[in-house]
Amino acid sequence: MSADIVNQASDWVARNDGIILQYIINLAAALLILLVGYIAAKMISSTMVRVMEKRRVDTTITRFCGNMTHYAILTFVGIAALGRIGVQTASFVAIIGAAGLAIGLALQGSLSNFASGVLLILFRPLKTGEYVEAAGTSGTVESVQIFTTVLMTPDNKMVVIPNANILNGNIINYSRTGTRRVDLVIGVSYKADLAQTKAVLKSVLEKESRLLKEPAATIGVSALADSSVNFVVRPWVKTEDYWDVYFDLHENIKIALDEAGIEIPFPQMDVHLEKVEA
Repeated sequence: MSADIVNQASDWVARNDGIILQYIINLAAALLILLVGYIAAKMISSTMVRVMEKRRVDTTITRFCGNMTHYAILTFVGIAALGRIGVQTASFVAIIGAAGLAIGLALQGSLSNFASGVLLILFRPLKTGEYVEAAGTSGTVESVQIFTTVLMTPDNKMVVIPNANILNGNIINYSRTGTRRVDLVIGVSYKADLAQTKAVLKSVLEKESRLLKEPAATIGVSALADSSVNFVVRPWVKTEDYWDVYFDLHENIKIALDEAGIEIPFPQMDVHLEKVEA
């Protein structure tokens, strides 16, 4: 009985030796594809991580992108290996495509925020510690995360903004250049001497040591308003000095104008009465 089985097996091997050899070759090729693909996936993902680390990309984004690249390459390598040993891979590709489409539709909002987060980290229009205005909110950047950006407002409120909202709108970065212009509008009475007023304003600026020499400050008449002649006062300061200088200049200008006898008017209306004879 056992001899018959051995003989049948030998005859089957003799008849199908070409097929068996081809299968062994295909299997060896599939294993080689897996090995080369694994090495390539590891090298490519590692290279991507190193490049992103050199560009100081957020660690979370770096690891996520590295892992995604690694597993994506392995997936295609696995499909190629299965195809090499004769497995029909069209169904696998269709399943992966359908799954990707379903996941994309289900997570389109999150994926949009993720993509926006990657762009924010790569191009860095805002950085941690900078004071910005984005998506209608002003505050100091606490962190730029994968899906959201966290801002701390001046009154110490934490605001979490989806990254897509930030990238789809205007971003005003007040900290990036290191200097800011203080814009003041000072109204004086129509009875005031304009040359004297300008001299008083200039003297206040000269006494403020935190102002920058360059660019030079601007002082000039900007409008003949309903109740006042409006002067613009526009000195430049370092960004970190902005609010202190802003408040101090208002106070010092008021004191200086009072000492010079220059009136700061308030809105008023003149009413003229006419007597009509019966």
